Amino acid sequence: MKEFGDAGQVVVENVRTEQLREILVFLLLIAPSTGLSFFAIRLGSLSFCLTAVATILRDLGLVSLIVFFLWRNREPIGQVGWTFARAWQDAALGAVLFVPMFFGAGSLEEMLKASGFSSPATPPRSLTPGSPAEFLLAGVLVVVVAIAEEIIFRGYLILRLQAITRSRVAAALLSSIIFSLGHGYEGTSGVITVGLMGLLFALVYLSRKSLMAPIVMHFLQDFIGIVLIPLTKHRP
Repeated sequence: MKEFGDAGQVVVENVRTEQLREILVFLLLIAPSTGLSFFAIRLGSLSFCLTAVATILRDLGLVSLIVFFLWRNREPIGQVGWTFARAWQDAALGAVLFVPMFFGAGSLEEMLKASGFSSPATPPRSLTPGSPAEFLLAGVLVVVVAIAEEIIFRGYLILRLQAITRSRVAAALLSSIIFSLGHGYEGTSGVITVGLMGLLFALVYLSRKSLMAPIVMHFLQDFIGIVLIPLTKHRP
């Protein structure tokens, strides 16, 4: 019996090692865009269209890679939260939770700025639409980003990090930190705020076992910041 137990332990360790290699490859692929986010303000001459299209293609490519990993490992897509048995209830929950999150995040960021944490005076031009065509593209962008990044940072990373660390708490924290590092263009105040928002998304995801509520929260946050606010300032 002990031999069977030892063999089972070897299999488990081999699976964990394989998952560790997989996630290291995945993190290596997202590292360049994460690092470049801290230089986005200096690269403000980039057009919104170029930035948006590059972001959409990057996120779709990463989701495709996740789907391949799941297929290769014979894991159901529901493993990364792509389950919508209670879609309407979860969508409504996401909309309700968004309101206190939005105002709480705004207050926190203002407090951090007042405490001396950095923040750009204005959003980079590369992240601000200006023409009608750019606003249309921005609408596509926020939809793709909300769905793709929740699959990436909540669904996939939490799944793999939990298997490696054997801790849901550690997985949620690590995935939130990785998520926040992709927002370096928002300054340190923005990175901290986004990290806490990511942690909230993770907690909602883990409690509901579905990505629907975090997707709605993520979409509303990006829609207001990337589409609605610039639209109110836009003059034809």
